Amino acid sequence: MPYVSLSDKDVAHILKTIGIDSTETLLGTLPDDLRIKDKLNLPDGLSEQETMALMRSMAAKNSPVGQGGLSSFLGAGAYNHYVPSTVEHLAGRSEFYTAYTPYQPEISQGTLMAMFEYQTLVCQMTSMDVANASLYDGASATAEAVLMARRVTGRGRVALSGALHPEYQRTIKTYLKSASEDITEALFCTEAGTTLVEAADAAMGDEPACLVVQHPNFFGCLEDVSALAEAVHRKKGLLIIVVTEPVSLGLLKPPGEVGCDIVVGDNQSFGNALNFGGPYLGFMATKTEFVRQLPGRIIGQTVDRDGRRAFCLTFSTREQHIRRERATSNICTNHGLCALQAAIHLTSIGLGGLKALSRVNLSKAHYLRQRLLETKVCRPAFSAPIFNEFTVRLDKDADAVLQRLLKKDILAGLTLDRFYPALTNHLLIAATELNSKDDIDRFAEELSNS
Repeated sequence: MPYVSLSDKDVAHILKTIGIDSTETLLGTLPDDLRIKDKLNLPDGLSEQETMALMRSMAAKNSPVGQGGLSSFLGAGAYNHYVPSTVEHLAGRSEFYTAYTPYQPEISQGTLMAMFEYQTLVCQMTSMDVANASLYDGASATAEAVLMARRVTGRGRVALSGALHPEYQRTIKTYLKSASEDITEALFCTEAGTTLVEAADAAMGDEPACLVVQHPNFFGCLEDVSALAEAVHRKKGLLIIVVTEPVSLGLLKPPGEVGCDIVVGDNQSFGNALNFGGPYLGFMATKTEFVRQLPGRIIGQTVDRDGRRAFCLTFSTREQHIRRERATSNICTNHGLCALQAAIHLTSIGLGGLKALSRVNLSKAHYLRQRLLETKVCRPAFSAPIFNEFTVRLDKDADAVLQRLLKKDILAGLTLDRFYPALTNHLLIAATELNSKDDIDRFAEELSNS
């Protein structure tokens, strides 16, 4: 339907209803430096044909990743994985693609079933008791887990591993801006690249709410999760494990088996392409005893009055379902379509497929690291074991190397001094099943010539 703007009468009625004398008064709450003073400098409108031509010309400027395009070795929480064709085919069905939040869940059985299956898959991967469906992304899921831990324990102190993704750290600090004095950082070992247990113990203090650790961590290193769990549990705090690369769960011991209380992360790796930065798919799973503090919604399985299998909203602790003051979170909706795509992907490949995919990612990363080290242009930055991501230290200017490799259509990695000033000329590099042997060999060859 065409857009019809509000008349002056409509505007006057709205202002009277909310008790405001003018739109200027309403907008006056916005900081003055954020408001546009002049008229927008917009060009004349285009016809549909002209608009399509403009969009195509803009799209042509993009550099695609894959065959005939760039070779990408970027990671850092955003991973380039193959998405099976079944995902787009099934998730694109109109009954899924147009479905929204089930405010009347009893008539949304298909949507609820899809969410239930997704929750089940998350629990199976993490060995936790219960999962929600779902959260925005890994960073906000981690912040929500911190808030949850503070509710569960009744404590305020939050200790963050220094090897936790820096952007996740910033998100937590944004959520807890009014309680910033409660956040401390545990240093990581500059040799191993992992969280120091002694540093974590000191950062937690005597009464921590939680310790937040990424595994594999931001540098790609595997943490000693059991030792960190023992340290925080000794002080009756909770251990939050962050998983930004869930493919690793096909090989690594799941968080639920190494002392984790809450596991969060991002399931973008399953069924969700990178798409220029989103949308992503945050997940959260925990123990049954904490279920009432879990944010978002939880779908349960039951039977109807005729004894048939049915699904329901077992817990809906978000502000649109219960009184706002009782809500555990202000999450407004979920990434249901992204969760569906992840569920289809995982169901398509199965447990055996996930394990095989994990092994391929592990072998690709180790082969890539070996080939890069053979060039003598870089050396390992840390000694801890890795999964499909690792950090190297270049003997040359890292930014200059990245630019030269980009001209050869290689996205070589992420420089770390933007987050850690001490890690000058350090590159974070990832390899997935989409990096062929030829891609890896060419990367090594071009690096040696850079």
